[in-house]
Amino acid sequence: MASATGIPDVVAQEGLGEDEPLLGHAGDASQQEGRPLYFNLIIGTAVIAQAGIILLTASVWASILLSPLMLFSAHPLLNSAGILVLTQSILVLQPTHTAGQKRQGTIAHAWLNNFGLDFLVAGLIVIEVNKFNHNGTHFESPHAILGLTTYILLGIQTLVGFTQYFTPQLYGSVERAKSIYKWHRISGYVVLTFLLATVAAATQTDFNKQTLDIKLWAVLISAALVLIGVFPRIKKQKLGLGPRASGAFGQ
Repeated sequence: MASATGIPDVVAQEGLGEDEPLLGHAGDASQQEGRPLYFNLIIGTAVIAQAGIILLTASVWASILLSPLMLFSAHPLLNSAGILVLTQSILVLQPTHTAGQKRQGTIAHAWLNNFGLDFLVAGLIVIEVNKFNHNGTHFESPHAILGLTTYILLGIQTLVGFTQYFTPQLYGSVERAKSIYKWHRISGYVVLTFLLATVAAATQTDFNKQTLDIKLWAVLISAALVLIGVFPRIKKQKLGLGPRASGAFGQ
């Protein structure tokens, strides 16, 4: 932004870019030149998101491991691990702002998404096998319906994200593929919210109330910390909410 004199009101720190996050100033929550990619996992409010996702995962794992283990036990263990990994995939990419950083961050983002999706699909297979073995009902509870919806959205999100970056010719041109980056980012935050909501809904199932006793309040607090840590680092320009900085790259 600039004043009437033409002098910028906010000057980004050198090497931190000019994009503004939703909360903060230009250059905040940006990867510093020369810093390793893994520093992105703790930049700015990322530490709040890390606290939230670690508390959420620990809460689920503790409840499972302190209860009698069975085939079903793998379902929440795998799904919570998948959400943990997917959260890292978001945090590692958000602060990138140069072409090199974005390329490196996108590759790390894709690998982490792949691992996270593997965990989640394995969790889905486990619960379906368990239901077939016990003649259980399928996709009837709010948790199951929300979970299925989230799986579908995540599958679409992953497919579009992979193809638009690695095979942009499927969209006719690189520029046409870049034109949907904004929507991919927005939908990614929506999917993260759905994932956390699915865990919250799981606390209301009869099995959890009778056996696991994962507390709804604990999940809600943990989920809130994740979102509080992730959302302020969203770059306005990457969502088309502000002017692009001169020389900015497209990813």
